Amino acid sequence: MGEPEWIQTYQKILDLLEKHDKNRRFNFKGNLAKEFEKLREEFRNSFIEYILGAEVNVAKKWIDNLLREIEALKKSLSIDGVLFSKELRSFIEDPYAHLRKKIFNYMYDLFRLKIDTEEFEQTAGAALRTSLRTNMRSIYQGWVIAATLNLLAEEGGYLVYPEHKYISFERSGKQKLGWIPPNMVMYVEGRGFISLFIEAPRPIGWEDTQDLKRAWRFYTALRPDMLVYGGKILNIVRLGQDPPIERPHMIIECKELEDWYVRMRDMRGPFAKPLTAEEWRSKWIQGLWDGLADILGVKRTEAVETVKERKTLRLREPQILALYRKFYNPDIMVLVSRSKVPEEVVETLRENRIEVIDNVGYDRNNLKELIEILLKIGKHASGKISLEISWETYAQLEKLSRILKMSKEELLKKMIKYALKHKNDIYKVK
Repeated sequence: MGEPEWIQTYQKILDLLEKHDKNRRFNFKGNLAKEFEKLREEFRNSFIEYILGAEVNVAKKWIDNLLREIEALKKSLSIDGVLFSKELRSFIEDPYAHLRKKIFNYMYDLFRLKIDTEEFEQTAGAALRTSLRTNMRSIYQGWVIAATLNLLAEEGGYLVYPEHKYISFERSGKQKLGWIPPNMVMYVEGRGFISLFIEAPRPIGWEDTQDLKRAWRFYTALRPDMLVYGGKILNIVRLGQDPPIERPHMIIECKELEDWYVRMRDMRGPFAKPLTAEEWRSKWIQGLWDGLADILGVKRTEAVETVKERKTLRLREPQILALYRKFYNPDIMVLVSRSKVPEEVVETLRENRIEVIDNVGYDRNNLKELIEILLKIGKHASGKISLEISWETYAQLEKLSRILKMSKEELLKKMIKYALKHKNDIYKVK
């Protein structure tokens, strides 16, 4: 078997550099500049193909699925668009261009002979795989969120928060003022409010306080995909509680990989360093360690010693899900899996009170079970919403209210109910 294409292209680049740029200034002009740029892009493209193969094409199909769901969402909720993180937006716009950026510095280190091809393959290859995995995870999570909102809209739901015409699917910088707001709040007719927090909680803006700085480190390692609350919840920070956020009514976790349940993850953050005596005084931190010890099947002291010895802890994904469940103690926790989950894994999760909705793929209808659960946790809240109408329209409403001796709210309810039954006649009214 011959050398990979990227190695062959690298040899051509080395020949060009040795002949025209031994000092590695990369300051080519004219035809040499064009030749170098052409070889450089061939090198990057062939290396991406070598490391990732057809996976980038799969990612493009996933992007198409996400964008279709977003277009449907624009219509169903009458919004102008969705905001993604800078990383995901770049990947969605052009996966290859995004991946090429990830290996730029490694590539020039290789051209300068600071690293060899073996080290380049190891480091640059890891950067590509990490970027692809991270973005594909975000794509599927985004699709689940968009599909869920579309299904809630079909149930008579509309967007309450944010009030502007864009929904944010990421959380960067949203808690700088010291509170944790939702990504969106839906109101569903007859069911009430549902508040959704994506990848929360994160460190909040009061980290000048030593106690809070210590406490909030723990949240960097325990961040479910979605926290869901029944009711109109605009801030989940609850200092003084254990833990210091509002207890979620529901947690939703999304898994895009077929074999997610056999994979392991390093839990750093709180487990990466020994606890101080001061930190041990917090009951909610003790609860975290109790939960960890429980899923490992050991005593808390043994769990602590294990962490101190290893400086980090490798847990299987089902164990991490169980830790989320024990730590946050939601009323219900649901796993949404793109692929079918083996029955033995499903049973293990259910033993930990985690419901499984699997084999979802990219079919919105496969999330209807999730919608049924969400509708059950919806809660009504006190308060009213203002409606902007012209003074003339209001005068006519006031007049009709007096004639029928009925409050304006009651009158509007009856008018809307009547209009819904006779909607085809509405267009005839002039």
